[in-house]
Amino acid sequence: MESTGGPYLNTAAVTSPVGIARLLQMTFGCTTFSLVAHQGGFSAAYGTFCMFVWTFCFAVTIFIITCEFTHLHSCLSISWGNFTAAFAMLATLMSVTAAVIYPLYFVQLGCYPIGCEVRDFRIAASVFAGLLFIAYAAEVFLTRAKQGQVTSYMATVSGLLKIVQAFVACIIFGALVNDSQYGKYVATQWCVTVYSFCFVVTVVVVAFSVTGRTALLWFPFERAVVIYTFGAVLLYVSAAVIWPVFCFDSKYGSPQRPSLCAKGKCPWDSQLVIAVFTYVNLLLYIVDLAYSQRIRFVSHV
Repeated sequence: MESTGGPYLNTAAVTSPVGIARLLQMTFGCTTFSLVAHQGGFSAAYGTFCMFVWTFCFAVTIFIITCEFTHLHSCLSISWGNFTAAFAMLATLMSVTAAVIYPLYFVQLGCYPIGCEVRDFRIAASVFAGLLFIAYAAEVFLTRAKQGQVTSYMATVSGLLKIVQAFVACIIFGALVNDSQYGKYVATQWCVTVYSFCFVVTVVVVAFSVTGRTALLWFPFERAVVIYTFGAVLLYVSAAVIWPVFCFDSKYGSPQRPSLCAKGKCPWDSQLVIAVFTYVNLLLYIVDLAYSQRIRFVSHV
């Protein structure tokens, strides 16, 4: 039988710079969680999170390589370019978090009490976790939108920032549930509403871009995203003012960390984390608004 649709296998999926980066991601990811599972060990929520990151990223990377090598992605009803760009950015953020958390909580210089062999495995796993982050960051660098290039929205600066904004919001939510006492005042509850609303809408924007359904909407999607981003900036400005006042002003909270606050279980620590990442996300939304003025959306790249 003669082929009428070109070669069955796409060798560029594993020989191009992006393909090589993905092969390295697969190799480093498999090596990292294998070292941890075999001898390095993990425990508690921090270790479980790291193992989830490495196994999740490995599985999705295998899926992406397989789909591109066999052209199966053409059968999927999603915007493949948006999906791979969004995942690469998400994997970069998740892998750098795991690369920091694992050595911070599990690596030590001495052998006691875990033994030298376990220590060496944990050090090796930390090294490969760092290489995994570099491999994902390399893919983001290689696939990001270039000046004047027609590309998928998630590969643009604005699209990549959407993933970072959602990730930062997840950090804020983690601190909120860690005894932050946000329900103490109506004002701090407003801040939680701001974080939740902006997170949900950002995820919806990413979902519509990845699924390639933006053209089916009855309103101009790109205009709506710019308007939302402007609104998110205003909402985060209000949270950036309100949260510190009601948490660190002496009238409502504590300007300094209480001396009797237990490490890891202190509401003041959670409130400080939320305040810092509120300003981080505010800056991200401002940059996003600036870049969103200069892009045009492509739904099915």
